[in-house]
Amino acid sequence: MYDITALGELLIDFTPCGMSEAGMKIFEQNPGGAPANVLAAAGNFGAKTAFIGKVGKDMHGEFLKETLKKYNIETKGLIMDEKVFTTLAFVSLNEKGERTFSFARKPGADTCLTKEEVNLELIKECKIFHFGSLSLTDNPSKEALLYALEKAKEMNKIISYDPNYRPLLWENRDIAVKEMRDVVKYADIMKISDEETELLTGCKEPEKAASKLIEQGVSLVFVTLGSEGSFLKTKDFQIRVKSKKCNVVDTTGAGDAFWGAILYKLAERENSVFQISEKEGTEYLKFANTTAGICVEKRGAIPAMASLEELLMKINI
Repeated sequence: MYDITALGELLIDFTPCGMSEAGMKIFEQNPGGAPANVLAAAGNFGAKTAFIGKVGKDMHGEFLKETLKKYNIETKGLIMDEKVFTTLAFVSLNEKGERTFSFARKPGADTCLTKEEVNLELIKECKIFHFGSLSLTDNPSKEALLYALEKAKEMNKIISYDPNYRPLLWENRDIAVKEMRDVVKYADIMKISDEETELLTGCKEPEKAASKLIEQGVSLVFVTLGSEGSFLKTKDFQIRVKSKKCNVVDTTGAGDAFWGAILYKLAERENSVFQISEKEGTEYLKFANTTAGICVEKRGAIPAMASLEELLMKINI
């Protein structure tokens, strides 16, 4: 059994890491892609994980496959395709570590996964099936994701959804809103950022946005609030937990680090994930906030995910 199986993008984040002698930006090759980041974060704490997706059969694809293996993420569901190139994201950071993106994805390998290539065994054998929204931007990956979601529902899996809005990858905002909202019906648990509340629900305030998602059938809604911490709402209670101050270097992967920590906590539960208490919810938010805080103090996504030792040291300070 796997604790978490994720489907979606696996790509290279080219992250700035200084200037050359000629005054040109130097970019560092970092493995990334939100679903893979989530698995790496959860796996660092001991979760058993598996990935479903596609990369090119090229130098970047080989590097990404080896990275998944290094983080003990099952790669049986990873397709390597000679006909397409591994997706690349170039990240620009401002003085606060906040990001803007430029993508080489026309098409990128992640958008070319077909439903016939989805490894259903990895879904059948997991506790939690996790997905993001970037697979919805293009076909055939959209068809592959919807097929996987239908199968996960049939198998009564806990379905986790983390929408990840990247304006450059959509034809326009209206299409993005429609597609990202249409799949909420599959989700049992969700994580949205404070920047995505209005996009997903029409409500800007985290409390109202979370309430709207609960009304649509989501059981647990987590909202990340950047440096302000995070928020959790269930049908029975809501909690907000503040973050500790961090030395922000790069915010890439922070939300994924947070969500990987939450999914790890939910997967290790003996009781139903839908029966968490207010006390447990508070502990989960503190755990996940600390995980995200460690991530932003490093460059990149997967390499910046906290180890259990790092987390235990930080959480007790």
